[in-house]
Amino acid sequence: MSQTSASSIIEFLSIVEGLKRTKRTGWINNGIRGGESIADHMYRMSIMAMLIDDPTINRTHCIKMSIVHDIAESLVGDITPYDGISKEEKYKLEKEGMKKIMDTLENSTVAQEIEMLWLEYEENKTNEAKLVHDLDKCEMIQQAMEYELSEGKQLDSFFESTKGIFSHPQVKEWVEEIYRRRKRSN
Repeated sequence: MSQTSASSIIEFLSIVEGLKRTKRTGWINNGIRGGESIADHMYRMSIMAMLIDDPTINRTHCIKMSIVHDIAESLVGDITPYDGISKEEKYKLEKEGMKKIMDTLENSTVAQEIEMLWLEYEENKTNEAKLVHDLDKCEMIQQAMEYELSEGKQLDSFFESTKGIFSHPQVKEWVEEIYRRRKRSN
């Protein structure tokens, strides 16, 4: 087990600090003032992963995956489907970002764990990765509903883009509740 130097860890922490400052593109594009950062999004997803009550899911693994699933965005920014960048190019840019993160962390054991979690999320083949994808979209529509209330905007595109995509039963329940609350507030 290789240990990462203090200098490398501090450099890595400086890189991921960008997640705290980088606002999510979808909110910027919709005129949300003071929208959430990438780190805000990842934090609430991690809390959501803690709330999952499913003995077939490794919650700790999901929490960790939620924490790192957008970590490459600390270097490449929040690229959305509306930015004119193909999925392949986005993946390539994020993969390069992950390489820089790996190098910064001296390809240590912890760096390998971060990369493994990120790749697992990207490949979306395990039950945990599928759940975290559900949480990613559920957190987004939760935030959209909250911005509709606080900003007085209609953010229908966020709800339309996620209709029918949720697979985990508990997340589906949450989504139904979000829709009920949204309907009551309109």
